[in-house]
Amino acid sequence: MKRTKLVNQLTELLKPFQISDYCPNGLQVEGKEEIKKIVTGVTASQALIDAAVEKQADAILVHHGYFWKGEDQCVTGMKKRRLQKLLEHDINLLAYHLPLDVHPELGNNAQLGKLLDLTYERPLEPWNKNCVAVKGRLAQPMSAEAFAQRLEEKLNRKPLVNTAGSHLIETIAWCTGGGQNFIDLAASQGIDAYLTGEASEQTIHSSNEQQIHFFAAGHHATERYGAKALGEYLAEQYQLDVEFIDIDNPV
Repeated sequence: MKRTKLVNQLTELLKPFQISDYCPNGLQVEGKEEIKKIVTGVTASQALIDAAVEKQADAILVHHGYFWKGEDQCVTGMKKRRLQKLLEHDINLLAYHLPLDVHPELGNNAQLGKLLDLTYERPLEPWNKNCVAVKGRLAQPMSAEAFAQRLEEKLNRKPLVNTAGSHLIETIAWCTGGGQNFIDLAASQGIDAYLTGEASEQTIHSSNEQQIHFFAAGHHATERYGAKALGEYLAEQYQLDVEFIDIDNPV
């Protein structure tokens, strides 16, 4: 597939032009024109780039790319080494941040909900269809302890859990990655529990004082599934050779 066609198809699918983001979405580093082999992953780390070189990939497709707002613009050190490796091997880098979080089928939130058997109902901000946090419910109410066990089994890591009361979980809000600040909005809507990737010091106080169970299951662990699903979609639709590589990260 030609690079331009791939970028156009991803633009049509993910609609990054509809979302204000903290980084450029789409083609971030231009490589070879013809794309046959794609490596997908969560973050465009040096380890993922090295793996893509070993796999002789023509493109890398990730959730976390480069050129974030507020980032030092100088191409030195780690940034220089990463870019140098991409350019030396003529590898395209494509990154989709918030557009991949919110996609209703392939997105991180949708895929995590599917993995955990959560039923999606609406964006946590009902007026904002691109809200990166969502509201849903469990098929059967369960205790916070039982849900924590489900998280550990499905994500292969022990979550940080703050049990806030004895109530069962029926309704739940979630946001993959660093979405801990949405806990107050979830609590204001009377939702039983909130799930995200990370926690801040104040998150636990919000959980305790507003009686909303809280789970932080890891930024990386909760965002493994969007890039993987997107790659599988591309493989099926366009007969591309796509491989997901999980560079483990405990955060």
